[in-house]
Amino acid sequence: MLEVDRLVAGYGKVQVLQGISLNVPEGRLVTLIGSNGAGKTTTLRALSGMIRPQAGAVRLGGADITGLPAFEISRRGLAHSPEGRRVFPALSVQDNVLLGAFARITGSRARGDVKRDLETQLELFPRLAERRTQLAGTLSGGEQQMLAMARALMLNPEVLLLDEPSMGLAPRLVEEVFAIIARLKTRRVTMLLVEQFAAAALDVADYAYVLENGRVTAEGEAHALKNDPAVRAAYLGAAH
Repeated sequence: MLEVDRLVAGYGKVQVLQGISLNVPEGRLVTLIGSNGAGKTTTLRALSGMIRPQAGAVRLGGADITGLPAFEISRRGLAHSPEGRRVFPALSVQDNVLLGAFARITGSRARGDVKRDLETQLELFPRLAERRTQLAGTLSGGEQQMLAMARALMLNPEVLLLDEPSMGLAPRLVEEVFAIIARLKTRRVTMLLVEQFAAAALDVADYAYVLENGRVTAEGEAHALKNDPAVRAAYLGAAH
């Protein structure tokens, strides 16, 4: 579904990604783990059009989307729930969620039943349903993370990119967010998850890549990588 071939990207003269390749098959949850500064967020930004790749190729459903502007990539069906949530604080929860369906409402992507999908997202995120008329800026950090995810899902994406959904959250909320990700997995939502909390990511994912200094240094079935001594030592700690 999503294929990345020898992708090179960075910021100005700083080259962060050194030619990474990865694959996200339809209906699968793939995670990208690594230390801070490894290039995880840069990868998602290059895939979604937030930054322009310097070399390599990105294909979505077999179609080349390399270097397209972000709005066009979104129209093709790649949704990005970004690091830092980036909700619209002065709009209500419901309006924030509906903004995720903008490409559908304007006719640049198959519309479907937007109203029904709104209710589906609010059912998936009951905290948001309770606060649907509340301004997004008044939500807690965990609620804003759920809002960012619900907004991305409103695109009815071919692939959902999740960037650090646990960042800054209390342990209880981390568990809640990952329970929602697990539910999306049972619905066969195709996902690429970037996550600092490697243990939780490997528990929920089907397949994983390890990124170090802009290069993929290991890959495999998630359960196998979780039991790999080198991965355990580097990313999971003695407790795992």
